[in-house]
Amino acid sequence: MKALLFAAGMGTRLKPFTDSHPKALAKVNDVTLLERNIKYLQSYGINNLVINIHHFGGQILAFLAENDNFGANIEISNESEELLETGGGLLFAKRFLENEKTFLIMNVDILTDLNISNFVKLHELKGGMITLAVSDRESSRKLMFNDKMFLKGWRNLLTNKKTVVGGIFKLRELAFSGIHCVNSEIFGKLTRTGKFSIMDEYLDLMKEDIIIGYQHTANLVDVGKPESIVEAEKLFR
Repeated sequence: MKALLFAAGMGTRLKPFTDSHPKALAKVNDVTLLERNIKYLQSYGINNLVINIHHFGGQILAFLAENDNFGANIEISNESEELLETGGGLLFAKRFLENEKTFLIMNVDILTDLNISNFVKLHELKGGMITLAVSDRESSRKLMFNDKMFLKGWRNLLTNKKTVVGGIFKLRELAFSGIHCVNSEIFGKLTRTGKFSIMDEYLDLMKEDIIIGYQHTANLVDVGKPESIVEAEKLFR
């Protein structure tokens, strides 16, 4: 199995560090997010990685070269000409992933001890095209699932803007953990091109395709701002 690590973003919430570095090289207990997530995926037998780069991408390439890719087989999806967001980044990396039956996607600024093996097993068992790791935690944006854990909507708690399909019924609201398990058939389903969010595509796809939520209680920190590094350092040594 391959994994796509999203490492291209500007990391604006991590300023001033990201004024001169990519967020992937931010450190938690003196170990970069990139190294931590490469080794995290390797601990579950995933050694074939695609990493997308844009913001200070040359520093990421140099860091990988200095460390011999940490023993991983790494392919680079270079978005140096234009930052394409998550959906555009996935589509741009199509050539590396389209021959895989199933692959993982993970944000490089997520630190977690989620059991990836169990996550992938549920994806295969349920037979959906996409499985999203979610948890019951504070977030300004929530995904909405029915009692079968099928994705049926999305809501912004700050604006109360929401999108729901399938009529009015009670839905469980959970926060997305930034980890996806995806079948390569998705490349034949994407309707957008250029720069776009993959979540916008998912909210369209949920109308006709099964998108599963995998609820977990694992430790998870979105290392998107300086104070979250302090939180992460308490959990990830």
